[in-house]
Amino acid sequence: MLDGKAWGLGAPLQPGALRWLWLTLLVILLDLGSKWLASEWLVYARPVPLLPFFNLTLLHNPGAAFSFLASAGGWQRWFFALVAIGVCALLLQWLRTTPARHWWMRMGLALIMGGALGNLYDRIMHGHVVDFISLHYGGWYFPAFNLADTAITIGAAILIVDMLFFSGRNQANGSSEDQS
Repeated sequence: MLDGKAWGLGAPLQPGALRWLWLTLLVILLDLGSKWLASEWLVYARPVPLLPFFNLTLLHNPGAAFSFLASAGGWQRWFFALVAIGVCALLLQWLRTTPARHWWMRMGLALIMGGALGNLYDRIMHGHVVDFISLHYGGWYFPAFNLADTAITIGAAILIVDMLFFSGRNQANGSSEDQS
């Protein structure tokens, strides 16, 4: 049976846990600022080459990653908004209850939350996510993305590295928790 402790709901606030929200806020500000600049300076769907493999191309994505459900008729806007809100609530709870010695995990959670909230703002305010970073090689183009997507990807990679390489070490050192 599931209880509150299984989800960390009865767990105490860990020292310094919410201190990482500065990183979440920084990601949101950089993401929204870069999307505003892209929307002001770029013409929709017209690439601006910067490097042989890198363009700035303003695009709007009403779906999720890789334009998943982009043509679903509009309901996906609110579905993905609710998913983002739920994920952010879980991430915030995870951050609140993560011991200070797991600073690497805290950083990954803060990055993912910042990216999710940056894209959530777009989805609610515009009905789509603003993308503008376009990577390509030869005739192959990776789907356009933004700084929020980058933060989510880096945060997820940090969590994977933490779970694969640091999780066991952190559990072994469980009694020596610092207050950072």
